[in-house]
Amino acid sequence: MEMAGPRTRELKQERAVRTREGILTAAAQAFAADGYPAVTILDVAEATGMTKGAVYFHYENKDALALAVTEQFYRRIDEIAEAVAELELPPLGSVAELLLRTAAAFRDETVVQAGARLQLERQLIGVRLPLPYEAYTRLITSWLASDREAGAREDLSAPETLATVLVSAFFGAQHISWVFDNRADLVERTTDLIRTIIPSAVEEMGRCPSAPRRE
Repeated sequence: MEMAGPRTRELKQERAVRTREGILTAAAQAFAADGYPAVTILDVAEATGMTKGAVYFHYENKDALALAVTEQFYRRIDEIAEAVAELELPPLGSVAELLLRTAAAFRDETVVQAGARLQLERQLIGVRLPLPYEAYTRLITSWLASDREAGAREDLSAPETLATVLVSAFFGAQHISWVFDNRADLVERTTDLIRTIIPSAVEEMGRCPSAPRRE
């Protein structure tokens, strides 16, 4: 019996990765559109043109799918944060750019929409999901602390407090925007939020690539 060579094994692994990605994409679309309780493994299988057994081969149940989509959501949030950090904006500009890019992702990206909805439905899911937005809050806190250490402003609250308020306000705003306008106005809502909660960032927002330009 001929043994499979390294190239054959590599091709099988690549196919498995593509299959898992396709399953996760279909699951994210279903969770974002219909919510965790309404989605079934059969829904995901039919969306990918696979059998239920093929989906179960990669994910043991719907909980495992929900966890995988949530983890993908947080990886995407981390990617956004890393891209903002690479811009080397002033601290408050970094905070504003992060919130604005996150708003655009919530508006446009299915996996982000799915992850947010799954967090809201976490009590219905039979596995422990990551706690919401911990690293995100820590990063904003660090930027606010850097701004305070620079001594540029004395009108802002303590970094930890302000970061918590910003994150709470932003994720509340995205939920309201989702209900009222399917998040179409989320970037504008986020701009208003930043201008209201950290007015000191208004000047630095002029350097933010994602900031809406006023006519």
